[in-house]
Amino acid sequence: MRAHLLNDATAERYRRSVTEGVERVADRIATTRKPFSGVTPDVLAPVVDAVDLDRPLGDASAALDELERVYLRDAVYFHHPRYLAHLNCPVVIPALLGEAVLSAVNSSLDTWDQSAGGTLIERKLIDWTTARIGLGAGADGVFTSGGTQSNLQALLLAREEAKSDEPTKLRVFASECSHFSVQKSATLLGLGPDAVVSVPCDRDKRMQTVALAAELERCRAEGLTPMAVVATAGTTDFGSIDPLPEIAALCEQYDTWLHVDAAYGCGLLASPTRRALLSGIEHADSVTVDYHKSFFQPVSSSAVLVRDGATLRHATYHADYLNPRRTIEERIPNQVDKSLQTTRRFDALKLWMTLRVMGADGIGELFDEVCDLAAEGWQLLAADPRYDVVVEPSLSTLVFRYIPERITSPSEIDRANLHARKALFASGEAVVAGTSVGGRQYLKFTLLNPETTVRDIAAVLDLIAGHAEQYLGENLVHAS
Repeated sequence: MRAHLLNDATAERYRRSVTEGVERVADRIATTRKPFSGVTPDVLAPVVDAVDLDRPLGDASAALDELERVYLRDAVYFHHPRYLAHLNCPVVIPALLGEAVLSAVNSSLDTWDQSAGGTLIERKLIDWTTARIGLGAGADGVFTSGGTQSNLQALLLAREEAKSDEPTKLRVFASECSHFSVQKSATLLGLGPDAVVSVPCDRDKRMQTVALAAELERCRAEGLTPMAVVATAGTTDFGSIDPLPEIAALCEQYDTWLHVDAAYGCGLLASPTRRALLSGIEHADSVTVDYHKSFFQPVSSSAVLVRDGATLRHATYHADYLNPRRTIEERIPNQVDKSLQTTRRFDALKLWMTLRVMGADGIGELFDEVCDLAAEGWQLLAADPRYDVVVEPSLSTLVFRYIPERITSPSEIDRANLHARKALFASGEAVVAGTSVGGRQYLKFTLLNPETTVRDIAAVLDLIAGHAEQYLGENLVHAS
């Protein structure tokens, strides 16, 4: 079995196996005509269940043949131009090269004696990102597994900085369109079910600062402590960006931690044309970025950044076997001192390779392309009488609803839109997302593929309309 370990004696086997795996994926990507096969759990589950994990195949080629059946054939392919559903991006090739390298070397980015140069590369990328945000010379941060972990760590720091003896009196303010991880984080941090105050949004799905000011004042009047305000720079459903300068001013007035969840909107940091949309983010105490959304990186590649690097001490725990206190005196850079994780992948290498090959402008231009595409898609939807579109996009998300020509009940329209989404997914011709707006069923395009065109959007809209009309027609027949 040692023959399967990567070492000097097996380097050639490693080279052949990885090459064959890459060729299989490349062939699949080159020949995939739909983003999804349409397979159902009932069909695929028995295929996977039939695999006997206690009887190894002993051969990488045979395992890859099996992988075709249990995964590659039926995977959802984000590179396809008609994958329009969630915040999943096609990935750039330099990042895939970084992924291949980091997986083989297998550095763990917790302590210097496990990563060395990897530690310095991650720190360099953190400095690069904080400089792009404008957080100042004292800023710092660490890579994380994703936006949920970044938001959790940011609110942990905010809780500790609030220095309250009564955690149940701490309050977090976030818009009604903010990410669910804010509520999850509050629960994990023991703040209680009433800790998160939902602030209404305006018609553009941005936090209403007048309402925020009123809630902050009410909080103080009731003897509660405003622990943090979470502003969103790119909401999951609408891509809306909260008014960051006004929110920052209120946070300063009420001495409240400002966290900006820019998991989606962080691509603007590299945009040659749209950086101004993030104006005000430089006032944040902490920021979440997800490079695996709008920097076109493989999952996972994310970070939490802080204005004052000293606040990261709230995540520091010392273990004699890992990071004894003497390492601070010896100025040994241990990233575990900043992270909620211990063992941690060298995900920073993917972004490093991307910047060294493409440059920041190359990434930003790709993000600009999908934002431009969303603007064109909005014009298409706004001019199409079959659809009601919710809001003009700030980034690359479109939320809309099919409205049949003949009058029918809102609940029937809900069912028609839900049916259209499911039928489209079952066909594999395209993948779109869904959400709820005002209690009604809507559909969502999240455009993160620069290869998607307006023609693709128009074609998918026609498919949606066809499925919805088919559903309504069949229901009309049954009703009569």
